Amino acid sequence: MPTEEQLKEIVRKKYSEIALQDKETNMSSCCGAGGCSTEVYNIMSDDYTTIEGYNADADLGLGCGLPTQFARIKKGDVVVDLGSGAGNDCFIARHETGETGKVIGIDFTPAMVDKARTNAEARGFNNVEFRQGDIEQMPISANVADVIVSNCVLNLVPNKNGVFQEIYRVLKPGGHFSISDVVLIGALPEGLRKDAEMYAGCVAGAIQKQVYMELIDANGFENVTIQKEKAIVIPDDILKNYLSPDEINSFKTGDTGIFSITVFAQKPINQNNCTPGGGCC
Repeated sequence: MPTEEQLKEIVRKKYSEIALQDKETNMSSCCGAGGCSTEVYNIMSDDYTTIEGYNADADLGLGCGLPTQFARIKKGDVVVDLGSGAGNDCFIARHETGETGKVIGIDFTPAMVDKARTNAEARGFNNVEFRQGDIEQMPISANVADVIVSNCVLNLVPNKNGVFQEIYRVLKPGGHFSISDVVLIGALPEGLRKDAEMYAGCVAGAIQKQVYMELIDANGFENVTIQKEKAIVIPDDILKNYLSPDEINSFKTGDTGIFSITVFAQKPINQNNCTPGGGCC
């Protein structure tokens, strides 16, 4: 398996390419990882088109949920979107937070940041900004965000615990997150787990659902709730690129499940003197 830095470079390169692809190409793949399906249909993402604030130009079809729909954003909130892509969730969040609020999108890939800024400027969205950065080390001060959202991004990050530590740091006391992500129940076949392309495609980077939820608890969040859960089925014409026919059959009839979950959790209002990640908890 590649190192953490090699995985990050794979993701950076792949999502630089995705920034230049159209939505149909991205949606016919695994989170945009490649045009590997012979049919154009949506494998992971939900339909945004009926949600207020939706902008088609900013929707690359890369998500696995609708976190902004569940995020309880109020007028005047400061919202941070992790892995903001071309700006889709940021623009929906802007509709909810209004002119008095602020939305900050953070993305690892310069090409995505450029695309999102172009989309925001074309619409005159002056209270939406996009910053290039690593969500393991967010370019944002502590205790700033009322709400953090993210859509199918943490599965791309090797150090997921580090991201949850950063989410805790950036949220205001009493602030909350709503995050859609890919998780597993059971072990992936070796061919999927070790393939770098499948990592960039959101699957091989996913961790066990139980471990994911334990990371949230371990970092001090409360009121943890799964707001939505759905199974993800990878078509045979994608699986055949990574698995033999027997392996495909075993995978499909076994006890391994790939799921999209949308999780809500809150940073406690009353903080103690020891913060998660500080080494004293």
